Amino acid sequence: MRSKHIIKPTLKQLEFQNWGFGLFIHFGLRTFYEGYTDFDERPMSPDTFCPIQLNCEQWIETAKKAGMKYAVLTAKHHDGFSNWPSAYTTFSVKQSPWKQGKGDVVREFVDACRKFDMKPGLYYSPYDGAADFYTKDAKAYDDYFINQMTELLTQYGEIDILWFDGAGSEGHEYDWHRIVSRIRSLQPNILIFNSADPDIRWIGNEDGIAPIECSNVVDALDFSIYTDDQQLLEEKLWLPAECDVQIRDRWFYSDHNEHTLKSLKELMGIYDHSIGRGTNLLLNIGPDRNGLLPELDVKRILEMGAAIRKRYCHPLATMCDFVEENGAWVFETDVPILINHITIQEDLTEGERVRMFKIEVMTAKTGKYVTVHTGTYIGSKRIISIPLINVRGVKLTILKRQGNPLIKAISVYNINE
Repeated sequence: MRSKHIIKPTLKQLEFQNWGFGLFIHFGLRTFYEGYTDFDERPMSPDTFCPIQLNCEQWIETAKKAGMKYAVLTAKHHDGFSNWPSAYTTFSVKQSPWKQGKGDVVREFVDACRKFDMKPGLYYSPYDGAADFYTKDAKAYDDYFINQMTELLTQYGEIDILWFDGAGSEGHEYDWHRIVSRIRSLQPNILIFNSADPDIRWIGNEDGIAPIECSNVVDALDFSIYTDDQQLLEEKLWLPAECDVQIRDRWFYSDHNEHTLKSLKELMGIYDHSIGRGTNLLLNIGPDRNGLLPELDVKRILEMGAAIRKRYCHPLATMCDFVEENGAWVFETDVPILINHITIQEDLTEGERVRMFKIEVMTAKTGKYVTVHTGTYIGSKRIISIPLINVRGVKLTILKRQGNPLIKAISVYNINE
């Protein structure tokens, strides 16, 4: 068919989509105030920040063992506390007793990422509850914003993601053009999350669930958990989605919520509803007040990593077993096999070309093809779960397309939970 203009990703966006699974780390002054919530009016003091056993290598080595490829740390959350010794505030680690004010959480985090070959990202809340000029003098706050961005993007080497949270910024006017121009001039390859001049986008909820139709090309953004209003874009853009979700019921550590730790079964369901629908998954753990990932949380994400590997390390058929025939990819076998999962990946280098597809199976006894799944976008990965069935063949057919679809991988599995 005659193809219209196809929107394509940048190489950095493709790289991000290949990372897939990442660790979100909420840690800071708020960690030391039990029950503290977003925009809490309780005063906090840097005097209480003292993670005496802080070990960012424990965080990142755990993430690596779980199969994660990147990590994002809260450099500054809504409370305004800077996890690095910023020269532009008196509300940072420099004013704390930790390491006699000479500590730097961002430094230790980035160094740990380098050691374990993980991509480092930094979360920065544009909203700042500690800067009294935030609401009084927008220009002064933009200057502050840019000064802190300059510190973060010049002192720690290459940062792969700058994660802007829209919460608290509803209705506030930032000089995004000036802010982003500075960011891009300092680190041209950085990926900006969801605000200003985004490269990647938020899925729109904090539950780790992507919609079943999840295109990489969008014309609007969900930007805050506190509003249903969307930010309309001037044109359609390639903005791959990321799902963020808590392993417990809070972003930051709490002494009282071990019972909310998600089960392995629920986490695997989240995996299927995020990565299995073509998005990335950013799973949050809050380090405790010693500066360590809690033992139970570590155990759970290592179980999750092992479960993912167990599920997908022994395919019954892969791309090399399929034959392309007239716009369909076909695998057939003389010996019937039991299957319950199929994964498909589209080569997105030239854009998203599949618009609708179907999966058929050849029944074991009668040898007839029966449709067991239809879908729209394939994207970076589609995980298709079906009830266990005995088959002698699997066929992927593209029903609607824009240009010539490029299928990168197909795998067939019998997964025993």
